[in-house]
Amino acid sequence: MTTKKEFDLVEIFAGSPMDAEIVKSILLDAEIDAFLKDENIGTIAPWHAAAGGAGAVKVIISSLNMDSAKLIVEDYINNLNSDK
Repeated sequence: MTTKKEFDLVEIFAGSPMDAEIVKSILLDAEIDAFLKDENIGTIAPWHAAAGGAGAVKVIISSLNMDSAKLIVEDYINNLNSDK
């Protein structure tokens, strides 16, 4: 009998359209499938798409990749904060 791995889609990052696209690109480069959710609001009304805000653009991944993706996102956020 074979078992099927169960997974859920989870949000790994929420922020501005530009930051979400960068995070998605970094994840794809690390061979982690990712897609954006709510990116249309970021295009239509970017002033509403603040980090963690109601209109933030979300990066969605499989829960199977959560551990490695979390490290990548944390590194990205730390680099953003070190530039300020």
